[in-house]
Order: sequence, then C-alpha cells, then structure tokens
Amino acid sequence: MTFIHDNFLLSSKQAVRLYHDYAKDQPILDFHNHLPPDEIASNRRFDNLAEAWLEADHYKWRAMRANGTPEELVTGNGDPKEKYLAWAATIPHALGNPLYHWTHLELKRCFGIDTLLSPDSAEDIWEEVNEKLADPEYSARGIIKRFDVKALCTTDDPTLSTQHHETIAQDLSIQTVVLPTFRPDQSWGVNHAENFLEWVLKLQNIADKDIHGLNDYLEALAKRVNLFHALGSRLSDHAFLQCFAHFPTEEEARKIFGKAMEGKSANAADTEKFGSFIMLYLCKLYKAKDWTMQIHLGAIRNNSTRLFSSIGPDAGGDSIGDLPQAEKMGIFLNKLQEEDALPRTIFYNINPADNLTISTMLANFQGEVTGKMQWGSGWWHLDQRDGMVEQLKTVANVGLLSRFVGMLTDSRSFLSFPRHEYFRRILSNLLGEWMQDGFIPDDFELVGDVVKRISYQNAKNYLNLPE
Repeated sequence: MTFIHDNFLLSSKQAVRLYHDYAKDQPILDFHNHLPPDEIASNRRFDNLAEAWLEADHYKWRAMRANGTPEELVTGNGDPKEKYLAWAATIPHALGNPLYHWTHLELKRCFGIDTLLSPDSAEDIWEEVNEKLADPEYSARGIIKRFDVKALCTTDDPTLSTQHHETIAQDLSIQTVVLPTFRPDQSWGVNHAENFLEWVLKLQNIADKDIHGLNDYLEALAKRVNLFHALGSRLSDHAFLQCFAHFPTEEEARKIFGKAMEGKSANAADTEKFGSFIMLYLCKLYKAKDWTMQIHLGAIRNNSTRLFSSIGPDAGGDSIGDLPQAEKMGIFLNKLQEEDALPRTIFYNINPADNLTISTMLANFQGEVTGKMQWGSGWWHLDQRDGMVEQLKTVANVGLLSRFVGMLTDSRSFLSFPRHEYFRRILSNLLGEWMQDGFIPDDFELVGDVVKRISYQNAKNYLNLPE
C-alpha cells in the first residue's frame, strides 16, 4: 500500500464514509494565503520543482536548517537542484512533522507520484516533476484550476499597486475569483519613525492624496479601503502581538502622528494608543462595508538578528509568544462593540495555551449574524494534526462546531492546496471517532452535513465574497 492511500489518516469506517461521501469533493475557498497576485496575473510557469516548492516556504527552511543544510542551499544563491536535493535529504528526518505529510500529499495530488521522497528517489522525482511542469496545465492558474479553487484571497499591503488584481479581474479566462485582502500592519508603526515615514509616503503616492496631518492620513487609508472594496475585497488582516487596548482622544492621536511625521519615534505607550486609534477607525470602515476582519495573534517575529539582517522578515525566525491575551482582547472587542465598529471577525492564535482563552472571549461578542465571531483554524506552528484536532475539540466544547468556517492554506506556494484535503481528513477522522464511540449520534445525514459545511459552505456563506 502506498503511503498516501485512499483512507490515509482515516481510522474508522465512519471516518472513511464522512471523508469520501461528504468532504472529498467539496470545492476550495482559500480565504487566507500569501500567493503572489503577479504570478496569477502572469500565469507563472515554474522551471523546476525547487522554484515551486522552496522559493518562499519558511516552514521548509526551518527544517532544512535543523538538518544542517548550509544557508546557501536554504535561502541563498545555491543551484536550484542542489537546494531540492537538500530538501530531499531533510524530509526522511521529518516523520511526525506536517511537512512530511504535506510533501507527499503534494507529490501525489499535484503530480501523481506515490514514491516517498528521499535521497534515493530524489533524482527520479526531480526529472518526472520537471517534465510535468513544462506542461501549461502546471502553470500557476493550471494548478489552481486542478484543485477546484472557487475563490482565493491574497494578502496585500495597501501601499502596493493593485494592478495585478485589476488584470486578474479583467481576464475572463480565470475562473477562480481572486481577491485582495487589506493588510495595513504598518499603519500604526510610529515606534519606528523612519520606516513609518517611508510607508506614509508610499500611501500618499498610491492614494493620490497629500498627507500633511492626521485627517489626510485617515482619508488616504479610507481611499484604499474603498478601492479594495471595489476590487471585490471583503477581508482585512492584521497581526498583533497583543490586542490594542488603550484608546486615546483624537487630539492625543494627532500629536503622536505629528511627532512621527517629524521623525520622532513614539514610545511603547504612545504606539499602543496610536494603534488603538487606527484600528478603531479602520474597524468602523470594515463594519460599514460588511467586511470580515482577521487577526493573527501572538507571534514573536524576527528573533534571529542574523537571519533578519541577511534575509529579512518571513525567513523562518518567528516563534510562539507567551504574553497574556485575555484582558487586552476583551477591552479591544468591547470598545469596538460599544462604538458599533465590531465587524465579522476571525481570530487565529499561535499559542495553544490560549485556545480556551480566545474561544471563550469571542463568545462574549456573538450576535447580529450567524457565527459572527470565529476562532480560526490552527495557525502556523499549530497548523498540524494535533493543533487542528485540539482547535476543533475546543470549538465543539465551548461553541458551535457546525458554524466553524474551516481551513485555509496560509501559504506562499501554489502546491499547497492539498492542505485542505489534509484538514478534511483530520476533521472526518475526529467526527468519525466520536460517532464510533457514541459521543455524537452515529447519523451520517446529521454529521455529514456538518463536515460538508465546515469544508466549504460555511466560509462561502460567512464571507459573502463576490462571485
């Protein structure tokens, strides 16, 4: 039997039926990823497997470094084939890591290869995959089409051009809905005045709005929100170490902004005040447009100065943070609710110790629409079987599992869509186990409907994306 067989990860007859009859054939709505829109617009063709697999995957980079791979073959200027061979030498040591599963799911689903990747098989796999990549069906758009992706949402800084999204929207040959996501994390970065001024200048130019004071700045942000909305965007995305919870007066915010525009970096207290002010302003815009706000909470980024200095952000130097989350999260959400500025919201936490904290805090602010406050799927270091299972169990224990909006890839690779299959198998296996144990009814009509909705329909109904 091959490793990725029909009943991979399915340990009961109930799980097998739930997956094959209810989950397997659902389309994909990948509402959070980091795919480059320019590569969709240009329909990028990949010269080799190293390009498709290793160019921007910091998950793989971390594993390769742990295996002693020289940085030249991780993120450096090494030969692409040598980089691939270094990955092939790493993967046999990754048993139990989701990378092992993802790697072989991708080989199977993207290229029809059952062979386990290892130094012994690497050469043959390289040749077979590269031959297939030469076929137009394996272009960026071809891969998206192969996985029946109905819609995908990229992650986009508002100071960057939306030209590629405009090109995609006008190309009637692209059957998948491709939408931008508003990611303004630098909009409150007054603690680094030099970087903030550069970002404000970019915003001024792209929004065609002179920025002399706070009102101009807010108007420029609103112009970008309006443009994103016109392009079909219905999502924002934000990364916080902790939620902002110190809301200033407008006059205080104006002074903080003015000092930053003079090149004076704000201290931690004023940075939090400015972040609180900006988020309240943005959330009012999101709520008015019926957007969904995503918040990724708790990652400590760029821990290695050496990696950050030589490679930059997203190099594989980020970790789980262990800061307290409950009090600030409660203040933040309560303020938004009091100001009628709380949009549909999805929180993702990176620290498993925060599972019950996050899920129970969100429950305090439900209402208005079905499943308004969502606790998102296992994120980043929790994007593995145990992380997913614990997230699903916690949602069921303290919320409504049947209203959960499900999985996303959070990936920079076009080969990552099998992660949806991975999640659906884990979901089916968990619910099948509960059926077998009598924990929930052994009723396929009831439980199968939940599986179908979590796999696709809940996200479609919740996000209200243009079709």
